[in-house]
Amino acid sequence: MEFKQSLLFNIEKLVGTLKDEEELKEVLKRKFTKKEFKVFVAMEDAKDVSEIAKEIHTDKERVQELYKNAVHKLNQEKIKKELIID
Repeated sequence: MEFKQSLLFNIEKLVGTLKDEEELKEVLKRKFTKKEFKVFVAMEDAKDVSEIAKEIHTDKERVQELYKNAVHKLNQEKIKKELIID
């Protein structure tokens, strides 16, 4: 999965240049819960929702909710500032 591509697609207004892949991964791991991170990565890799639900031992609705929460977090100014190069 390319974090830059996924972030550019999901962030509504981004001012600045994104950090490199490894730094982006570390920021996301810090800011997301473990399940949000797993779901975000799996969804961006185009995995089936039912497959993801089985992996994290939950239902499809919860997977959708976790993904929605992750995208919402990405659009918070505080987190966007950590994703870009100063």
